[in-house]
Amino acid sequence: MNCSLLANKLPRENKNPMKKKDVQQQKISTEGATECRRKFLRFFPKGFYDEKYINWERGYKWKAHEDWEEVLNRSAYRPLLRERKFAEICAFAVRIESRTNLLFSFEKMALRDAVKTPEGARMFAEGLYEFLHGRGKVETKFERWCEVIAALPRKQTRVLTHPLATVFGFIAQPETHIFLKPNVTRIAARKYDFDLQYKSRPSWETYAGMLEFAETIRRDLSDLQPRDMMDIQSFIWVQGSDEYTE
Repeated sequence: MNCSLLANKLPRENKNPMKKKDVQQQKISTEGATECRRKFLRFFPKGFYDEKYINWERGYKWKAHEDWEEVLNRSAYRPLLRERKFAEICAFAVRIESRTNLLFSFEKMALRDAVKTPEGARMFAEGLYEFLHGRGKVETKFERWCEVIAALPRKQTRVLTHPLATVFGFIAQPETHIFLKPNVTRIAARKYDFDLQYKSRPSWETYAGMLEFAETIRRDLSDLQPRDMMDIQSFIWVQGSDEYTE
């Protein structure tokens, strides 16, 4: 799938609520997708512009993105790299993520341990910049980023997990990248009748499938006007999380 096409289709932040006349049900891909839509709207009747949805799901994720844009946007990131302020970059990234509940506590701890050493901080800082802003295909950049994470120093818990491989792209570039929480996502995909080719070790194959799943949801919910991957990921979370049982 052409990831740049997906990015172009997803609108940026928009605080204006949907107008009723603009909301018309689209042709949905599967029966499971129709039921997933119904479930989402039972919790959030105004969809992605519901005040409760903003408070429960989108608000804190978007705040993390705004914090990232303030201190680690591309123009701020590059001079930090040139000055070899790797520890500072890592501190910014870890601090921003820590204000969310996206990673499990063991993943947060593994990341902190991995970037404590000068070499670990350098690998992470340089690898993340190349993933977010380097040249080349998204496929190649994602595979290299997974290799960087796999090579980071570790104490007990492994660092290379799907959430760790996807969380910073999601926070930094929500118009392009999505966050993959394995159990919740697989449950959501089954409910949606989407064949997600999941493998436990992070790879482009699994991530590309996740992006295809996101594109399917975006297309099915186009009348609800999802702004970016944060809305798509939140929709997935509602389907697969125990927090949203009926």
